[in-house]
Amino acid sequence: MKLTPKLFWMVTLICGALAMMGPFWVMLSTSLMTQAQVFKFPPDLFPNPIQWGNYARVFQQAPMLQYFFNSVIVASVTTLGQVFLCAMAAYGFSRLHFPHKNLFFLVFLVTMMIPPQVNIVPLFFVMKTFHWVDTYAGLIVPGLFGAFGVFLLRQWFNALPKELEEAAYMDGCNPFQVFWRVALPLAMPALVALGIFVFISSWNSFMWPLIITQSEALRTLPVGIAALKSSYRDVTDWSILMAASTVSIVPIVLVFLMGQRQFIQGILQGGVKE
Repeated sequence: MKLTPKLFWMVTLICGALAMMGPFWVMLSTSLMTQAQVFKFPPDLFPNPIQWGNYARVFQQAPMLQYFFNSVIVASVTTLGQVFLCAMAAYGFSRLHFPHKNLFFLVFLVTMMIPPQVNIVPLFFVMKTFHWVDTYAGLIVPGLFGAFGVFLLRQWFNALPKELEEAAYMDGCNPFQVFWRVALPLAMPALVALGIFVFISSWNSFMWPLIITQSEALRTLPVGIAALKSSYRDVTDWSILMAASTVSIVPIVLVFLMGQRQFIQGILQGGVKE
């Protein structure tokens, strides 16, 4: 069979996809093994027999439902809040006119270059001042703002025909009504794309929830799963740990599958150069 460029790239992409799926398969198969099977050499690619009881044991050994509930609340509220706030800021930078608009936008983008770890200590003191340590507010409020979302949505709003907004103004709409009834519905693909980004980032966040929470009742899934790992004095039950990790990725997969089409469209349109 002749190796054409199309066949070459197809084989390359398939190999890349298999390589990326490898760790996920190891996680899934390990979650269905016994402790003895996990350390077997050479390792088994398929668990035999399948240990479905590992998933029941996860919920028995740790308050996984509470962790899951906390992650859903934090990720959902953070996603909705950041998408809405970024949309308003992006529309303002795209359509409104005010002094030094481009300079403000440039300064806003510069914040993307600052590693988030640099802000953890001052952010913690701000949360402590507001008495938001170990509260849902402390988990959610810092995640409501993001320069990347403003940049992505501004690019989308710049590509919208201004004639649509001018027609709305002629019908008597004010700027907020134009934004809410005209610009926002047309930007739905970009909003979905940003929402998926924010949801995944918030769902997987580990460092900030670890620092801001002190009680087990407010732990999110990443922090709760990390607590399942024993100290160096004990033997970690990797089957339980991998079962908990498998459970934690299910919402992310579902969210991406539901918004896949809008996600791709939003990224492509949002990346168009002005």
